[in-house]
Amino acid sequence: MRRVMVCFSDINEPKPMMEQSVTETEAALPPVIEPDPTEVLDSLAPRIHLLQTEMAKVIVGQADVISSALYALLSRGHCLLVGVPGLAKTLLVHTLARSLELSFSRIQFTPDLMPSDITGTEILEQDATTGHRRFVFARGPAFTQVLLADEINRTPPKTQAALLEAMQEKTVTVAGKTYRLEEPFMVLATQNPIEQEGTYPLPEAQLDRFLFELLVDYPSLEEEKKVVQQHSFTPLDRLQPVLTRAEVLRFRQAVAQVPAPPNVIDYAVRLVRATRPVSNGESPEYIKRWVRWGASPRASQHLIVAGRARAACAGRYNVSCEDVAALAPLVLRHRLIRTFQADAEGKTTDEIIARLVEEVPRE
Repeated sequence: MRRVMVCFSDINEPKPMMEQSVTETEAALPPVIEPDPTEVLDSLAPRIHLLQTEMAKVIVGQADVISSALYALLSRGHCLLVGVPGLAKTLLVHTLARSLELSFSRIQFTPDLMPSDITGTEILEQDATTGHRRFVFARGPAFTQVLLADEINRTPPKTQAALLEAMQEKTVTVAGKTYRLEEPFMVLATQNPIEQEGTYPLPEAQLDRFLFELLVDYPSLEEEKKVVQQHSFTPLDRLQPVLTRAEVLRFRQAVAQVPAPPNVIDYAVRLVRATRPVSNGESPEYIKRWVRWGASPRASQHLIVAGRARAACAGRYNVSCEDVAALAPLVLRHRLIRTFQADAEGKTTDEIIARLVEEVPRE
């Protein structure tokens, strides 16, 4: 009787021809070449300078506010602009969007504003041909790339919560369906610090979602004279976009790879921990007297994330302690809750932060 040997390994193995065809297909595909982060960062600083020059055609002064808003954009963050009416906050945001060739929407927050006025709603639509009816989602102004939330503290908390999801999750939920917002998505909210009647103060949870709180102050004497001398503003249509959406996304990716040395991370964490009035020896005595609640670990993250953008815009390839110290007021001023004693002694949040920056060692 003749025995027949069968090799099962040969049966289970793929055919050589199939392997060859897959290899040839992969070889035919063009290689994916990722841009060198160093080359991208080399072009960032001059492009930011061109962007600031273009915005200066419309906005007089406010150079620090413009720079900080750009840091927030490159850091995937949002800004809260605080200033009295008439300081061109709305114009500044619109100018920024035009200079970046990004879509722009504005929402005027009022007490009767509903969440659907921000996110959108489903409407019943009838097909003219078939006569069938169906619900169609009509997108709200949140579906944009630069969103101006004007006087955000004039709307109830329920409506503020709708914006909170868009800011944090970059999504919008309507009728049980979740829609993703297009990147980049940046919220710049304004708030009037003087008139507080009929307002709804932002809860700490929503304030913590803002990367920066930017103080839009009065212009200098020369800047105000220049504003008065201008008979007409430069139309926004004449602005030339300096950065495209694709370039903004590419710069964001490169900025996220800027290294932060361990000593800088240590300084940022110690600075934030010093704002907490706890009895562990990490915060000075005046913090326990003037601060009721300190900053959360998110503030430490934001100091480093924004520090990367500040360093990259200055043409540097790593974050320094000076970046953290310079950004500390912007990151911390809306995260510290003062005590009644601090109010009685006339201590402002910026004064407390400035003292911490001066006293917390950087090494």
